[in-house]
Amino acid sequence: MKQFDEQATQSLFEKNLITENQFQEIKTYRALNIFSLNAELKLFLYLSVLLFTSGIGILIYENIDTIGHIAILSILLIVIVVCFYYCFKNSKGFQKSETTFEHPVLEYLVLVANILTCIFIGYLQFQYKPFGEHYGLATLVPTIVSFFCAYYFDNKSVLTIAITGLAAYIGLSVTPQDIFNDSNNLYASQNLSYSAVMLGVLLILWTIYSRRISLKTHFGLIFLTFALHIISIASISNLTSYDTLNWMLFAIVLAASTFYFYKASYENKAMSLYVFMIVYGYIGVNIFLFRLCDNIDFSDIWELFIFLLPAYFIGSIVIFIKLIKNFHKEIAE
Repeated sequence: MKQFDEQATQSLFEKNLITENQFQEIKTYRALNIFSLNAELKLFLYLSVLLFTSGIGILIYENIDTIGHIAILSILLIVIVVCFYYCFKNSKGFQKSETTFEHPVLEYLVLVANILTCIFIGYLQFQYKPFGEHYGLATLVPTIVSFFCAYYFDNKSVLTIAITGLAAYIGLSVTPQDIFNDSNNLYASQNLSYSAVMLGVLLILWTIYSRRISLKTHFGLIFLTFALHIISIASISNLTSYDTLNWMLFAIVLAASTFYFYKASYENKAMSLYVFMIVYGYIGVNIFLFRLCDNIDFSDIWELFIFLLPAYFIGSIVIFIKLIKNFHKEIAE
């Protein structure tokens, strides 16, 4: 890593992007061997938030008969109010550009308050049903609260909760367990598949609109990441449909999605978008080829087919690595 940094600095100097004085100052600074614990501390803060909220959930589950519903809800409400009070008191208010708290701990306090709000509303609906039989409202309300907190406090972690809640509201499940669980009818309904694609398109359109009005443009990568996964998974799951018109329609959707995210990955210089775009596109192409070859008789050439199959996968891996290297080289320039 150190050698890579030195080469990068030398390259900047040779391209006259930095002066000789700046080049020497960089070398002197790196010779001090100073390192930052910022990422490690934030990781521990994030883990502490997860452990705390998980502990709250376990405490409620194991002592629900002893403590009582009203007491649990009251304690949750008090903690939520206290957290939001300190967050609003120390925030800079809503701004269209990227903002941060003066103290990074407050960012995680917003996350705690938001997660506890979701727990509070869910628990309240489960026990007392204030929304009646409209269980979707129990998902929509914390989703709205999450979007408000994400934009007001400029919190990306809360934004992911908000988008996940929005997906859950329309009936989508986006956990890895649900994706690979055969017993779950993920995107089994065509209406649900169309809803998934529409949600992905709306996330893309919102990203484009946010850029035009300069509203939290740094949130764009999060919206695009969710859109990529939702549209791609919905499309791939429908490529195995027995309805010819349906799977061809979703093949077109996946092709259009792949093309768009190919361009978006370069515009945002996002390696994550590029990698997943290639993976989803590769899976889709293979399923599409198998569907086209479904009616072809391979009885005479099956030996050749089996012989070429390893070479095909090895070649795919080589091309994948080459594409990643070229992308990294191009965005680094």
